[in-house]
Amino acid sequence: MRNAAETTISQMLTRLSLAVLLSAATSLTAASHAFALSELRPSVEAPRQAETGREGQVQEAFEGTTLPLPGPAIDQSAQAGEKPAGDAQGDEKPTASPDPNAAQAQPDASDPPTEIIVDMSKLPEPVRRMREQIVEAAASGDIERLRPLLGSGADQTAVMNGESDDPIETLKSFSGDPDGQEILAIMLDILSTGAARFDAGTPDETYVWPYFTGKALDALTPPERVDLLRIVTAGDLAGMEDNGNYNFFRAGISPDGKWKFFSGGD
Repeated sequence: MRNAAETTISQMLTRLSLAVLLSAATSLTAASHAFALSELRPSVEAPRQAETGREGQVQEAFEGTTLPLPGPAIDQSAQAGEKPAGDAQGDEKPTASPDPNAAQAQPDASDPPTEIIVDMSKLPEPVRRMREQIVEAAASGDIERLRPLLGSGADQTAVMNGESDDPIETLKSFSGDPDGQEILAIMLDILSTGAARFDAGTPDETYVWPYFTGKALDALTPPERVDLLRIVTAGDLAGMEDNGNYNFFRAGISPDGKWKFFSGGD
């Protein structure tokens, strides 16, 4: 059996060995840390070098050494308010030269518009009287009552371009019934509208019914279109608008009260 002294010496040797081993391990650990830091340092500094390279590229871009010149869609001189070379007017757009024919296209101011008379009391007395006589005869339903008003010889009323020697028979031929009552109804419708005064102050002066003969159809107001549609159908009106003028029946009376014509067509 060991005595107490041998036991103490054995314990001291064990502790000394442990101390030596611990010291050696500490030294190796420190060396490995130092080696690791030295190996890692270049990789830490590398991003800084790359960042410096990008900054240089961005700087070159701002200095205009790598970017192309702007295209027409992003003209910087125009955005800055600079006037293009040769443009003395700046933002003003050039205007077209006057058309030398423009004045010819304007209506002649010396030609007065056709006078439209809707108040029958404004008509000359002979004209008003003849209109009333035609209305009375047409309203009777007897077409023969028109004969005295149509005149004879050189003073005879021009009825539908004189297609017959007998004006009454001509009127009947244009009526949808044998007695000519349809044409009488048309006369009443026409004479119920206003009149257009043509060739005022001349030997050819005439008061013509209906007044649509003196107006452009595309210039009619809605009430005037209603007036016209009391005489013709919507289909007839569409055809007139295609031709550009009123082409239904019309009646004309001279200032001295003569019934000059009753006709249809253009």
